[in-house]
Amino acid sequence: MIGWDEILEGGLAPEATVMSWRGEDGGISAARQGHDVIMTPTSFCYFDYYQSTPKNEPKAIGAVLTLKKVYSFEPTPRELTRDQAKHILGAQGNVWTEYIPNEAHAEYMAIPRMLALAEVVWTPKSLRNWKDFRSRITAQFRKLDYLHVNYCKGSFKVDISTYFDKKLNSLQCRLESEQPDWPIVYTLDGNDPIAQSPVYSQPFENQ
Repeated sequence: MIGWDEILEGGLAPEATVMSWRGEDGGISAARQGHDVIMTPTSFCYFDYYQSTPKNEPKAIGAVLTLKKVYSFEPTPRELTRDQAKHILGAQGNVWTEYIPNEAHAEYMAIPRMLALAEVVWTPKSLRNWKDFRSRITAQFRKLDYLHVNYCKGSFKVDISTYFDKKLNSLQCRLESEQPDWPIVYTLDGNDPIAQSPVYSQPFENQ
């Protein structure tokens, strides 16, 4: 029997496997009781969540779950002992379809996040490397384009952050993307960037 972590509330049958979706606590509790566990917490494994800024994405159920955050998931909670950790069978990505009307939309929500989760569950933690993954995924995008897969390009979104540089005594602006091999163009005059706009190369003074 496999059940969502609510089954912990009524006492588990000896053979029950628990799907830990309301965070990791249910999985930790079940593993400590000697039950097998599939980790699928909403904060890392719910692919019906937005992948980027909601205003630029199709309507979804609520929270934002980026490609980078999926890749940061560690399915085996560190609170478990070595013997308890053996009960963590792996993880599962979920795509609930309340807001997904067709197959193309389902592809868009699952891909490329399912690539990140696949590497998380099939690769030892010591060998996982976000920078290496995001470099390699560029080749996967080319394959997906060739196959006409309707994948999300939300990881190309540019994130803007600021920090105070003590040496320069000024507030600096940093532009970053989950996809490092693509140029970022920007403007400082309030107009939308175009292909001929300056290409970002380093932080600049926030004006």
